[in-house]
Amino acid sequence: MAEQPNTTLTPPSNLQTRPAGATEYSWCRAVPGGTGITVLALLLSKSPNISVLQNALNKLLNSNPILKSQLHYSSTTNSYSYTIPSNSHLQIQPFDLSSTAQILRTLNNNNNLINETDFHLILEHEMNQNSWSETSSNFISNVFFASTYQLNESSSVLTLRIHTSVCDRAAALALLRKLLELTMMSEEENEGGGTKLELLKKMEVGLGIEEYIPAGKANKPFWARGIDMVGYGLNSLRFSNLKFMDSESTRGSQVVKLELNKEDTDRVLDGCKTRGIKLCGLLAAAGLIAAHSSKGLNENQWEKYAIVTLINCRSILDPVLSPDFPGFYHSAILNTHDVKGGDDLWELAKRCYTSFINAKNNNKHFSDMGDLNFLMCKAIDNPGLTPSSSLRTSLISVFEDPVIDTTSTLHQEIGLEDFMGCASVHGVGPSIAIFDTIRDGQLDCACVYPFPLHTREQMQELIGEMKRILVD
Repeated sequence: MAEQPNTTLTPPSNLQTRPAGATEYSWCRAVPGGTGITVLALLLSKSPNISVLQNALNKLLNSNPILKSQLHYSSTTNSYSYTIPSNSHLQIQPFDLSSTAQILRTLNNNNNLINETDFHLILEHEMNQNSWSETSSNFISNVFFASTYQLNESSSVLTLRIHTSVCDRAAALALLRKLLELTMMSEEENEGGGTKLELLKKMEVGLGIEEYIPAGKANKPFWARGIDMVGYGLNSLRFSNLKFMDSESTRGSQVVKLELNKEDTDRVLDGCKTRGIKLCGLLAAAGLIAAHSSKGLNENQWEKYAIVTLINCRSILDPVLSPDFPGFYHSAILNTHDVKGGDDLWELAKRCYTSFINAKNNNKHFSDMGDLNFLMCKAIDNPGLTPSSSLRTSLISVFEDPVIDTTSTLHQEIGLEDFMGCASVHGVGPSIAIFDTIRDGQLDCACVYPFPLHTREQMQELIGEMKRILVD
């Protein structure tokens, strides 16, 4: 079954349409280049019932209207908007055993892969399927795609690929949890009536995050905004980066996993709690130390690195949005840190977290939102402003809070063996984007990077060093 085609037709005038907000616009600019393709991948021990699954997805999209929208680009006004049909007509694209095998052969031939599972490769494959790369006049595309891949007679992968401007990490995971519950209930149409109604409670089409910032929180004097813009620009010229292995070839996104066992995870989390910091500060510090170490520099040689921390703002907006409210409601804080060899992990982690939380307490995640959006778009328009035209704007990005996931009987009943959720970064963005989960008490991170700007071997070595730093 073919993926829903992109078209250049004008959307019908009787459908609901809303313009993209400023942050959404930035993501609409970033995705064509390869940053912001969100993918959820589920490894299933049995083949899903496509009819039941498609019915459940269409119901969920109808109850979360922004996810069934079509993204429309107008070259005349250089603007994006979301056109929302009355009903979802999502079609799952199935890849049978033969088609999946061919995709995997191609991936293995192209990447000289070592010890990566088929599930892992399918996730990477989906992150590099860009349905939004075209930016011609009156371009229209769906924002949500679903596919199934048959790995063998008993195992399959379900993937959901979503445009980040309408679905951040929190929204994607909320959608996934609803889908799992609804799919299970749909096997018996007469069961779970009350719960099903709650899962399918219709959400309104929200506005861009800027419209929900509490009064006064985004205020900044004009002169201060100018100074900050100059500061961000000048600092970016001094940022250190990982070694670029190939800055000329066409890029895609790949993933390396960072995993700790339960004992090490408990020790790491207890250390954070004792020191009054969050895991994001520790992961960032481990990344900075590993990056400095990878260059073989003198121990006393300092380098300046940039960290971006992403904040789920739903609970601090006005009005407060529910945790499962669909859309993009994250903001970012950019901090820089000078690092030298021999830095103590916990001291640097404390410094990273303190810088972040001070900026957050000063509302920088709101007041600097427009500045960071502007600079991201400037980098997209002028790659030469970034080192080696790499489009790298920071070393690492982390989330303020990890995802907490616990295996349930529901997972066992539907045959869910594993899942990963992350987003592409091979356009503008960091060298390493960390999507962290505490799963059944164990740290499980998907670390996404642009390839071949960085190679799998390079990143496996770096992430391996991060793990050593964390557990030693």
